Amino acid sequence: MAERPWLAHYPAGVPAEIDADEYPSVAAVFQRSVERYRDRPAFANLGKVLTYGEVDRLSAQFAAWLLGDLGLKRGDRVAIMMPNCLQYPIATFGVLRAGLTVVNVNPLYTAHELHHQLDDSGASVIVVLDNFADTVLEAMPGTALRQVVTTGLGDMLGFPKGALVNFVLRHLKRMVPACTIPGAIRFRDTLERGARLPLPRVDVDPQDIAFLQYTGGTTGIAKGAMLTHRNLVANMQQAATWVGSNVREGEEIIITALPLYHIFALTANGLVFMKFGGMNYMVTNPRDMPGFVKELAKVPFTAITGVNTLFNGLLNTPGFDELDFSRLRLTLGGGMAVQRAVAERWKQVTGCTLVEAYGLTETSPAACINPMDLAEYNGAIGLPIPSTDACVKDDAGRELAVGEVGELCIKGPQVMKGYWRRPDETAKVLDAEGWLHTGDMARMDERGFFYIVDRKKDMILVSGFNVYPNEVEDVLAAMPGVREVAAIGVPDEKSGEAVKVVIVRKDPALTAEQVKAYAREYLTGYKRPHYVEFRDELPKTNVGKILRRELRDAPAPG
Repeated sequence: MAERPWLAHYPAGVPAEIDADEYPSVAAVFQRSVERYRDRPAFANLGKVLTYGEVDRLSAQFAAWLLGDLGLKRGDRVAIMMPNCLQYPIATFGVLRAGLTVVNVNPLYTAHELHHQLDDSGASVIVVLDNFADTVLEAMPGTALRQVVTTGLGDMLGFPKGALVNFVLRHLKRMVPACTIPGAIRFRDTLERGARLPLPRVDVDPQDIAFLQYTGGTTGIAKGAMLTHRNLVANMQQAATWVGSNVREGEEIIITALPLYHIFALTANGLVFMKFGGMNYMVTNPRDMPGFVKELAKVPFTAITGVNTLFNGLLNTPGFDELDFSRLRLTLGGGMAVQRAVAERWKQVTGCTLVEAYGLTETSPAACINPMDLAEYNGAIGLPIPSTDACVKDDAGRELAVGEVGELCIKGPQVMKGYWRRPDETAKVLDAEGWLHTGDMARMDERGFFYIVDRKKDMILVSGFNVYPNEVEDVLAAMPGVREVAAIGVPDEKSGEAVKVVIVRKDPALTAEQVKAYAREYLTGYKRPHYVEFRDELPKTNVGKILRRELRDAPAPG
């Protein structure tokens, strides 16, 4: 691919290429931030703040324990199963500094899902929040796990607050099941032991795997994307140059509501803002929207990342529109399509444009981002970021012209090494020329902006016409009375498939006939919903991405 039309539309000061080899590892970027911002706040949660210097000291202690007491060797895998809490960055940076690999685990996994991930990754250690220890106990048999590290949500908050938080969770809210794992050690004890041990010098190669990031669980068996230190460093460099003019080094406060075990928050918040010397203000339970809004009222935040459902949820929570947004300079949406209705309302309420970005677990994750100086929502996922090529291909692998719809393909230093121990699956998505086939249907305009049309697997075929659920959802999300909407294809005798929408109402009086009438006004015949179902909520992933597959598979309630 010779032409890169997007370069002519790059924001001022953004280079065409980045230096992916400036730092040998994620830990090296962290060490540079520690040197520059030692006394600045790095991570905050539940009223407790850790400085860069404190995260440096505590993560070094954890690294020393892993290498000294446990005798782990370079490349060994350590699973981390925690929501956003202070233990997460300490454990993560400790594992990376020790030359080991982080296996991020969704704490809401069932024992069956966890067993697969532990078995597949060969993790020998897991760090788990007490609330989920019973799942670990059930999933352990038959895996390579030889050490479990447990911790309470309050364990890093200091006395008396930490003890109070742990007491409330265990005894009043009963959120911590009674569970004893033989041989388990407390996280705080690992830090105490590590403090008495030397931290040996560990040489990390840029091609070493930093994270085994599991993906694809919603479409089949979960696969571990091998993200190397170079992949992550490259993506930090790419994102940092892109948002750099919007950022004040050492002064940013970013709201981290998406879980850090998810690739979007991990890189965009946990790593990029660490590089900038910013503070990650971690929200442990963003699903409690009234509680989330109360937390936001206490913080002079300058940036926030999220998915469409998170922004929509905040906009529909009383009190959100009364917050002080005077410092907010950056709102980044990713993980799923941002809907126009949500983006426009966000701008109206906060005064800050909701900038859409696009990425995948397999691209560490950022691949395209809209310019930060975007005046308003434009419906695009943005331009390919520095050192990134993108194109649209047909099923035969031919590159398509401007405006034509095909599969979006990405190439760049942030593209994963492959899937862990799955050369067959790797070969399906990484071609001989190094292009990653994303599974997303897209088009490119003449300026190099890319537009996602939909997931290849979610496309609905009505009488030979392609219907993209995103388009239907975008239209109906703007309808008064609709809070959330998902569109799916259902079998139909006449047309092969027909469009069905599942709606969560804002107005309880909303009827199916009103929805159909509204659709008639904005959508051509074959795109209009034949079926309308109302539900109290939509099935979602842990980060709030709507699971269309579950809607397709599940029988209608009632």
